[in-house]
Amino acid sequence: MSETRFDPVAVLTERFVRAIRAALPDVGEDVDPLIAPSKRADLGDFQSNAAMGLARLVGKNPREVASAIVEKLDIADIAEPVTIAGPGFINVTLRPDALAGLLANLDTPSLGLGAATPETVVVDLCGVNLAKQMHVGHLRATVIGDALARVFERMGQKVVRQSHVGDWGLPIAMVVRKVMDEAAAGRVDLDALTLDDLDRLYKEAQADCAADGKGLAAVRRFGLGPKAEAELEAQVSGAESALARAKETLVKLQRHDPEVFATWKRIADVTMTACLATCARLKANVTAEHSAGESTYADELRPIVADLEARGIAEESDGALVVRVEGIEEPVIIRKKDGGFLYATTDIAGIRRRVQTLGGDRVIYCVDARQSLHFRQVFGAAIKAGYATKPGRDEPSSLEHAAFGMVLGEDHRPYKTRSGENVKLSDLIDEAVRRAERTVREKNPGLDAGEQRAIAEAVGVAAIKYADLSNERIRDYVFDFDRMLSFEGNTGPYLLYALVRIKSIFRKAEAEGVGSGWEGAALLVEAPEEKGLALALLRYPATMLSVAESLEPHRLCMFLYDLATTFSGFFDRCPVLKAESDERRASRLRLCAMTARVLEDGLHALGIPTLERM
Repeated sequence: MSETRFDPVAVLTERFVRAIRAALPDVGEDVDPLIAPSKRADLGDFQSNAAMGLARLVGKNPREVASAIVEKLDIADIAEPVTIAGPGFINVTLRPDALAGLLANLDTPSLGLGAATPETVVVDLCGVNLAKQMHVGHLRATVIGDALARVFERMGQKVVRQSHVGDWGLPIAMVVRKVMDEAAAGRVDLDALTLDDLDRLYKEAQADCAADGKGLAAVRRFGLGPKAEAELEAQVSGAESALARAKETLVKLQRHDPEVFATWKRIADVTMTACLATCARLKANVTAEHSAGESTYADELRPIVADLEARGIAEESDGALVVRVEGIEEPVIIRKKDGGFLYATTDIAGIRRRVQTLGGDRVIYCVDARQSLHFRQVFGAAIKAGYATKPGRDEPSSLEHAAFGMVLGEDHRPYKTRSGENVKLSDLIDEAVRRAERTVREKNPGLDAGEQRAIAEAVGVAAIKYADLSNERIRDYVFDFDRMLSFEGNTGPYLLYALVRIKSIFRKAEAEGVGSGWEGAALLVEAPEEKGLALALLRYPATMLSVAESLEPHRLCMFLYDLATTFSGFFDRCPVLKAESDERRASRLRLCAMTARVLEDGLHALGIPTLERM
């Protein structure tokens, strides 16, 4: 879809490029007119800052260059006569009728969104581990990943979600063995197993298999006595025995031993049921069909390693098998000395599947920034192996790490409970909803309890998600309930309220008998606040495109907050239902409706629930 139908920046860029080429033929075809919104409304709506840079190229005075560009500039159909300020800034003020025309073009079901070239985008998001609760560390991978997937879907791309589930390997075998032992002893009922049970048993299994060899060596070195030595010898012996049994269980699991596999399946079912319920409550589109467990790659690893070795992509190094990636000093280990495979092996297999089988043109990993080196390594190895290139293509698909920072507590350390445990994501949502419900009850005591609870649930989830998404993705941020639940400032609740406020205008219009007939009304964009709102709305398609290109959802958050505050100024100064004429009222109702549609569309693209009333 052509941006010049509704984006004033695109329109002006196209016209200025033609003018620059005509005025300065020696500068070549690749010119950027540097069109940007004006910082001073009294000078215009937009300005071109290109004259200064072009002046250096052609050896002329910047104002002389600006004048030459203006002389060739053909924008009389959309703008007032341009002015030149300072050393050569070219200021443009759009004509009200032209602005209304662009706005009318935007006022379609698509809101100007659509893919010029549809692609398949695979998004790695969420990522949980068997027998573990989702905690605050899973928040960003889930929220950011889901938002990006939604943006790509809204832009008309085919999106494939993939939630990498840690469901295989020795740590999983440890907890399987522990559950089987506890069930045999009658301390655990497999049919009544909960994720809290599994979380506890996982930690116990890890402790059971952790031999304190260093402690035993220290006791012997410093001669701390036979009792201490005997206790530690028993601990080490017990841990080594537990680890040996876990390794035996792993072998049986890999062979699909009926009893072991059934226990593993029960653990997987309990884990995924609870985790997917948390995702659903968080309004993140992560379902069972999106799960991509490590277990599904188990039979692919050995053939992949053999293929890499046979083609000379992998080589032996100190007994291990590695792939060397240009520009990265540390090689990728794909098989350990003992013959075991690593996360890198599975991720390389994952890239192969996501490109070769799922058809990914872009493969995006929403994983925290601490894994940056790992992804540089596996991306390089997959490209070197040819696994990142689709059949029939010459160039590899785009492999991108949408890295994010950490969620911090008020002490600016990773967010934990007072006891030092990871905060469960379900507890986080519960607390946000409890706090939101108190506020809703205070503001709307007349609502019944059920409606108060439903509003609080939406507000609490919106607060958590928007607080995360509105921060620059790569940065850490401090989790602050009071700030994120505020109905003032750049918060989720504020945007929900802004949308509800607009919807209430139409309920009032219906009650007053003027709620229809405005849909096809002529748009009158004359007051400064009308023009400001129109310009804000017209930025929506370009903003969504920039989010898709940069993988930075905070850009959409910034846009929505700016749109909401711009609308507030418009509503305060431009009477809608009490406008001075029927034509003006109809125009302003149409502007209100467009604002509501864009706000709601943008919030849905972020995965944030909306409300009709608050």
